[in-house]
Amino acid sequence: MQYLLIDNSNTRTKFALGTPEQLGQTVAIIPTAEISNLSLDSALSGISFDAVVLCSVVPDKALIMASYFANYPFHQLTSNSILGIEIDYPNPAQIGADRLANAIGVQALFSSPAIVIDFGTAVTFDAIGPNNSYLGGVIAPGLASMTQNLAKRTALLPRIELSEPERAIGKSTTEAMLAGAVFGYRGLIKEIIHKLSEEMQATPTVVATGGDAALIARGLPEIHHVSPTLTLEGIRIAATLQF
Repeated sequence: MQYLLIDNSNTRTKFALGTPEQLGQTVAIIPTAEISNLSLDSALSGISFDAVVLCSVVPDKALIMASYFANYPFHQLTSNSILGIEIDYPNPAQIGADRLANAIGVQALFSSPAIVIDFGTAVTFDAIGPNNSYLGGVIAPGLASMTQNLAKRTALLPRIELSEPERAIGKSTTEAMLAGAVFGYRGLIKEIIHKLSEEMQATPTVVATGGDAALIARGLPEIHHVSPTLTLEGIRIAATLQF
């Protein structure tokens, strides 16, 4: 069976193929704001699949895609799905589908206990216990969101392209902003990893995914693995449990 796996995040929506055995190629990426029947027709023309699994954090776009794929076996990932993990959380319906996918992926591909850090529009930290149970986590502003908001709310500070700073003592406004963004953000990530590990009473495997994962992990030995396709892998594994 060939699955169409959809990771519908706030900024971009990725479409990838997968089978019960492995993740295949990403076949399309559409800016989430542009999701429509027309853009789906264009992006998926000529792509063959047998079933669709949607992981969405954007409800209005999820409705469009649920309608669009109505003629296929279709499943939208939620806390009511068959997950292959336990949930130790007061209100499971509040857990974002992307966070569930990441928990499924890390449990299957790495060891537990674990912490998944997903660097997106927001950065999320999710704790998975030694018995493969989802425990909860942390949500903080994403790195790009923070730097863009700083430029938007100040008269003289520019937008910056994120990269590794050359030094902590910036010799220009851009250098100073880069140092504050990257070094400061690493400090935030390090402290949250420390607090989560302390509360978990464990030494978890820490796995990072998402757009800024490689940049931030470069200077943090506390992050053990960078897995760019972790969310899609989690969606693929969830697909094998639904169909």
